[in-house]
Amino acid sequence: MRIHTLLDTAARRHPQRTAVVDRSHRWSYQELRQRSVNLAGRFRALGLLPGDRIAVRSGGAGFAAILFAASYADLTLAPLSAMMRPFQLRAVLADIEPALVVGIDPAAVEVSARTWSSGQFREILETLDAPVGDADQTDARRADGGLEAPALLMYTSGSSARPKGVVCPHDSVLFATRAIGQVLGYRPDDVVLSCVPPSFDYGLYQLLLATAAGSRWEALEAGEGIALLERITSAGATVVPVVPEIATALLRLAARTALPVPQPVRMFTNTGARMSPRLADGLRDAFPGAAVVQMYGLTECKRATILEPDGDLERPGSVGRAIPGTVVRVVDRQGRPLPAGDVGEVVVEGANVMAGYWRDRQLSAATFRATAAGRRLHTGDRGHLDVDGHLYLHGRGDDVFKHRGVRSSIAEIEAAAMDIDGVDGAAAVAPDEANPLTVVVATVLPENDVLAELARRLEPAKTPERCVAVHALPLTPHGKVDRQQIRAIARSHPPPTPVQVRIP
Repeated sequence: MRIHTLLDTAARRHPQRTAVVDRSHRWSYQELRQRSVNLAGRFRALGLLPGDRIAVRSGGAGFAAILFAASYADLTLAPLSAMMRPFQLRAVLADIEPALVVGIDPAAVEVSARTWSSGQFREILETLDAPVGDADQTDARRADGGLEAPALLMYTSGSSARPKGVVCPHDSVLFATRAIGQVLGYRPDDVVLSCVPPSFDYGLYQLLLATAAGSRWEALEAGEGIALLERITSAGATVVPVVPEIATALLRLAARTALPVPQPVRMFTNTGARMSPRLADGLRDAFPGAAVVQMYGLTECKRATILEPDGDLERPGSVGRAIPGTVVRVVDRQGRPLPAGDVGEVVVEGANVMAGYWRDRQLSAATFRATAAGRRLHTGDRGHLDVDGHLYLHGRGDDVFKHRGVRSSIAEIEAAAMDIDGVDGAAAVAPDEANPLTVVVATVLPENDVLAELARRLEPAKTPERCVAVHALPLTPHGKVDRQQIRAIARSHPPPTPVQVRIP
């Protein structure tokens, strides 16, 4: 099965229920399906063949139509971030070799494609009411009996100089969607308000989860962030996915606004960068009755673990247990499972593990391993499991280092910094020959005050020597902290002045 079966089912069960909403469109499930089928016909009319790839940089209702249209036509969709600069964009498009490019100015890049559709989706959405070709043939398999095309190519940052494309088969995407939905319990009466772009899998899967449940998916597009709080109220949003930066902005807006009571939100979810306890508590205080659900995953397996609603109050620091039908283990350097409490590499096994990296067999072989049950992902993240199978993360394998002879971790330092009132974000940089242990923080507090507070929270060998205060942490196009820019900020800062701190 392919991912458009989610839309087929929703349109059959709830044809008149609102499916997708953005600032210009409001479509029922029946309307979304018809537009997606019509668009699949237009893809064929343009000469696209099963297995061809479409690169798209847009969002909203138009993205929903092209996502499902690509599935109907057996094409592979590569959603790209609007924040990608031409340098990155050229490299990624050259890697994809798309047959169709939508939402990207051809003057900004130099890469071949059989067809360009510049501008936004609205330019083609106007023509989607009339079918093109035989809509009943949109689901036809390849005439040559070849393999089904992957559903998605999701580009994510890694240790290499350019983003890497994760190959996402239909069966893995469907499995992940259903397993996540089983745990989170999206309902037909839910309104899912997504301000996370679909180029980030966290944002894209909100559409799939909503469709699987028959919920309404409302998309905030670029430039609408300031309206987030108003949109939550006006849309009656019940589920709001957030990353720490969005949660911080939302709480700042809430502090200046008299919120209607009761608020409709019943659940905030969080993945990507983990929210601090202070942010999670802030959301619960500002939105009484709303639960916070912490999750963990990578693009390579979509979702690995989900914590029970408000489980962070009982198990601080945990990111939950393995989603249904999968296994999460912690292993040593030889790949042997470790007992509860021991720290090692986190590995994920199950149908949620994707197929590998696009056109990179060497990296795929190092990260994805075949098992008797399917595929296993070596995440590169370090963590431990408790006796009940709850996972606790300790940072990346390369985020653990020795400082003054003591084993330290980036995650530990960042958690201490986020515990300081007035710090909205934190990113630590390990020391090297030319630079001391540094923490970059989003705060208006004096840098020496932050160092003093860290000294009260960390043992001396783990306390940074240098602090750099910024207005906001730099982010990648996917909303995660941009570690490369953080390192550049840390290394451009003047040498630190020693701080004398008296610990009571």
